[in-house]
Order: sequence, then structure tokens, then C-alpha cells
Amino acid sequence: MSKIILEFDSYEEAGDARTALDGYKWKIAMWDLDQLLRAVTKYGAFEGREATEHERDMADTLRDSIREILNGYSLNLED
Repeated sequence: MSKIILEFDSYEEAGDARTALDGYKWKIAMWDLDQLLRAVTKYGAFEGREATEHERDMADTLRDSIREILNGYSLNLED
């Protein structure tokens, strides 16, 4: 099994350390956002009511944009 060791030596690097440690939380948050948008496109529902056609189209567009942005950073929600 491999080990990855991250070292942060100073108080000034505390923010970088927190960012490194919270990476999985960012992924979960993006997953939750994607699933919210997916529900709008798949089920046509938003905030307990029927989504408008514009809302469904926008949700679909945003899902595509999220994937393009993540792909640009070599990231994938499904991994």
C-alpha cells in the first residue's frame, strides 16, 4: 500500500492544509449539486413544484458546464 504525506510547515500554510484535507468535502458538495440538477432534468421537479422548461434546460446546461470544468482539471465525479 502506498502512502502520501503532505507537509505544511507554517501558520501561513494553514489554509493550504485545510484545502488539501477538505478535498473530499468539495467532491461530495459537487456531487450533491449535480444530483440536484439531475433531479430537475430527469424528474422535472424543483423545490417541490414542477420545473419550468427554462429551469430544466438551465439545469442540463449547468450539469454539462460542471463536467467540462471538472474535466479541465482532470477531475471526475464518478471516480
